[in-house]
Parts: sequence; C-alpha cells; structure tokens
Amino acid sequence: MADLVFERVGVIGAGTMGHGIAQVCAMAGMEATLYDLTDEAVAKGLAKIQTNLQKGVDRGKVDASLAQSSLERLTGTTELPAVADGADLIVEAIPERLDLKQSLFRELSSWTPDGTVYGTNTSSLSVAKIAEAAPDASRVIGLHFFNPVHIMKLLEIIHHPGTDPDVLERCVRFGEQIGKECIRIGDFPGFATSRLGVCLGMEAIRMVEQGVGSAEDIDKAMVLGYRHPVGPLKLTDMVGLDIRMHIGEYLAKELGNSAFEPPQLMRDMVADGRLGRKSGRGFYDW
Repeated sequence: MADLVFERVGVIGAGTMGHGIAQVCAMAGMEATLYDLTDEAVAKGLAKIQTNLQKGVDRGKVDASLAQSSLERLTGTTELPAVADGADLIVEAIPERLDLKQSLFRELSSWTPDGTVYGTNTSSLSVAKIAEAAPDASRVIGLHFFNPVHIMKLLEIIHHPGTDPDVLERCVRFGEQIGKECIRIGDFPGFATSRLGVCLGMEAIRMVEQGVGSAEDIDKAMVLGYRHPVGPLKLTDMVGLDIRMHIGEYLAKELGNSAFEPPQLMRDMVADGRLGRKSGRGFYDW
C-alpha cells in the first residue's frame, strides 16, 4: 500500500504492549514483524493477536477478511537482524530501563536501513537519553501506546529537542493510519499521561493507607464524580504495582516532587507479590 507512511514495521517485545502494536499495524495494512527473545514468547504474542482478532470478528467489530489478511501480514522472529531488515519503523516495547533501551537501539543500528525511524514506547523515560544510543538521534521519537492497544484510541507522541520535524509529522500520520488520536508532547519526565496519572494514583494509594476510604469507594468517587472510565486504584492494578512504583520513583527524583513518591503501602504490596491483575491480587482480587 503505497500511501502508508511506514510499510514495514518491526516491533521489539511480544508482551502486552508489543503484540498490540504489531496487531494495529497489521490491521492498517503494514507488514509487521514481532520479535522477542524466545520462540515461546513470540508464539504467545502472535496467539494473543489471533485471539483479539477472533473476538473482534465474533462481536461484529472486525471483518473476517480483515482479520485474515492482518494475520497474513504478521511474522514472528527471535533474530534481531530479521526484525530490522527492511523496516522503515522500529518500535520497542521492552522493560522500562534506560540501559536496556539504549543497548537495543545501539545493537539495531547494525542492521536497520538508513532513514529508519526508531520509536520507543516508554511511558516516562527521557526520549533524548534513549536517542543518544541511536545512529541518528533526529530519527528517534516517543510512541507511547495504551493498553489494550487495539482498543485504546490515544497515541502520545513525544518529541525531544533533536527530533526531526518531518519524523514528527510522519509519526502523526502513522498514528492516524492505525486509528489513533495523537497528542504531541515535549520530552519532559512523565510526559502528559504518566505525569498526571501516576500523581493521581499515588495520592489514591495514600488515601487507602490513611483510611480515608476503601479502594472501591475511592475509585467510585473518580468514576462517578469525575467520569473517569476506571478508578486510579483499579488502573494501578491493571498496569502493575511494580511498574507504577518504579515510574513513581523516577518521577519523584526527576521532578523533585514528593507527590510521586510511592507510599509505604505500595512498597509493602510489591514486596508481598501483590502486583495487581498479573499476580491475581492487588487492591482488587482478579
């Protein structure tokens, strides 16, 4: 499809976010290659895409022919050169660690063609610092998707001072082509979504800790009183207490703002393995 901004997309990481990113790219007509470290992880990611598409067909939201053609545009691999070969966009969705993301971009530079755009799905780390490891920092941009990727409409696009304006505009068009509403945000700690969302989440945890109310009632206050689709404590469960705790620690340090500091209750829950939905128990039983 000649009108696509990016025709071949490589997605690094087949987990919750990565497989969703690959799915929406394939549904938009792009050739998408999904990478992970093991065959098992890749197979699991591809299976989740197939399940998502079948659910869409069953509910009448996805045409059966689109589901089939999307699957045909998807491939999986455990070889980095294979995911990088011919890709005009690479999106990483690996753990939220600066050293890992920098190491990945440094390694990918050996195989990606000139002009490849590097997207990072980071929710809080400095895009400029990640870009330091890329062959050309001007082609690095933040592409922050939301879970579940195939349903959530927002794409937060983060541009650092060195981002090429043309890369930014191309990524906005890419976002539109995969059915997203795009916002353009500068490269500041936490960007727009994590900065606001984590601050609210930490305060909600402090309220539980202080006995202000139950998790259910505090969440209900925001859902019914402020029309949030889900309360801050349930959302913390869905994201993962450990992930949000690390983001909070990072933001508290980078912004010099104690509002982001994880409460002791959160630290105790993480230490106890109560990580939210992925562990079966957090503020709620899943």
